Amino acid sequence: MAGGVLSLGPLLGGATEALAQSTGGTAAAAGKASKDVYGRIGVRPLINARGTYTIISGSLMLPAVRDAMDAAARQYVHLDELADAVGRRLAKITKAEHSLVASGCHAALTHATTACVAGGNPDLHVRLPDLTGFEKTEVIIPAHSRNVYENAVSAVGVKVVEVSTPDELEQAIGPQTALIYIMAGPRVDESELPTDVIAAIAGPKGVPVLVDAAAEILTIPNVHLERGADLVAYSGGKAIRGPQSAGLLLGREDLVRAAWVSSAPHHGIGRGYKVGKEEAMGMLAAVEMWVQRDHDAEFERWESWLRSISRRVSAIGSVKTRVTQPDSLSNRTPSLTITWNEKRLGVSGRTVTDTLYEAEPRIALNASAGEDPTRTGVSITPYMLQPGEEKIIADALVRILTDPPKPPAAPLPPSVDATGTWTLEIEYLAGSSSAHRLELTQDGAGITGTHTGEYVSRKATGSVSGKTVTVRSTLSESSGDALDFTFTGTLKGDSMSGDLNMGEYLKATWKAERGG
Repeated sequence: MAGGVLSLGPLLGGATEALAQSTGGTAAAAGKASKDVYGRIGVRPLINARGTYTIISGSLMLPAVRDAMDAAARQYVHLDELADAVGRRLAKITKAEHSLVASGCHAALTHATTACVAGGNPDLHVRLPDLTGFEKTEVIIPAHSRNVYENAVSAVGVKVVEVSTPDELEQAIGPQTALIYIMAGPRVDESELPTDVIAAIAGPKGVPVLVDAAAEILTIPNVHLERGADLVAYSGGKAIRGPQSAGLLLGREDLVRAAWVSSAPHHGIGRGYKVGKEEAMGMLAAVEMWVQRDHDAEFERWESWLRSISRRVSAIGSVKTRVTQPDSLSNRTPSLTITWNEKRLGVSGRTVTDTLYEAEPRIALNASAGEDPTRTGVSITPYMLQPGEEKIIADALVRILTDPPKPPAAPLPPSVDATGTWTLEIEYLAGSSSAHRLELTQDGAGITGTHTGEYVSRKATGSVSGKTVTVRSTLSESSGDALDFTFTGTLKGDSMSGDLNMGEYLKATWKAERGG
């Protein structure tokens, strides 16, 4: 599917911009231009072979976007006039009724929800999230679309109603229904509640359908609007390569204009989601570039980088490589999976990713594990790489696979028993909690049990090495949130204490007492 990024819709304009414009130039040029702006404050930049993750700053803006933002920063304008003009220009390019630049996809979802709850009535939207007396107080979310980003919708004050079937959707819709929210992706398309089915049920009842397409490519005409959705939101700083703090809302003109009424510089719940003139013009430039970029050439370049890396690492014994082509619109890029026999090479994929992330230069990769328990590996997403970085990645992988770091020490036989009910005290980076409990059963070196937090209980698993106890629990996105806890500590008598790793919520410390 090389070059298939535009398969769902023709783009306006032609591929008139040089490929260097679409890739952002060479890594060396980018480094020189930066003048070590991060290094001077002690922050280390990285080579991004993972993709458009917000935590590693999404994507790099295109040169045309940087130029537009620089030019926009040099004059004053009235923001209402700017929003209207940019919205009309973006609507013309995207073939949507109207468009709004928001401060990210999350903000676009919040503005869209406000529009569906309060319309364009300032007397209503300034009262949000207090919905006392409001008619529209509920948002329906199919089970396949529950995710960590739905807080952008529920923050408006609405009640979330979950459905799983067309019949449940029919029954859930009523006068109180403000909208139906969908997280775009294959699991939606393959379910019994795909967008077109939802729209066919909601449309006659006058209920808008909002699609979250944050990490997707921009299809023109828009695939989600053509399937019956009323609104669709995108991240600006992902595939489109606009400002990281910008996003798009496309769709029905009345709802998009109502969304603008509830956004900054106006007051109310949307005031904090401010879009400057620089982001507005930068987002416009990114969409204008989207319809000029040579997407086929970009795709071929990504594949050539993956072939280059594959050739280098394939010369190492037991190493196998596989290029996977995209099967959805989200993060639409080929990817390279590299696997090897862990026992033969003496290093795991997790160790490789952790080591290269701390190395110089710093490289962000994804660890990868297949069905074969004897094999381990890493995966590489190329579409946020800069030219020349594929050689750096190949060199680093060859070095670490041929001369791996010393493996971690083997687990010790357990010398303690963690069975029991534990009351925890957690000291977060900011704040503390005494509400957590662990109910554990130890069998040999293995641990099973339950981790109960402030509101939710979840399955816990872990292990014991000597006196060191490790317990892990996960709260999945099906609850509308996602939390990972890894407790590691030393057990002595009826007390334990140690460190807590919570992924995106960083680290904490904890101590626990065993009791009844």
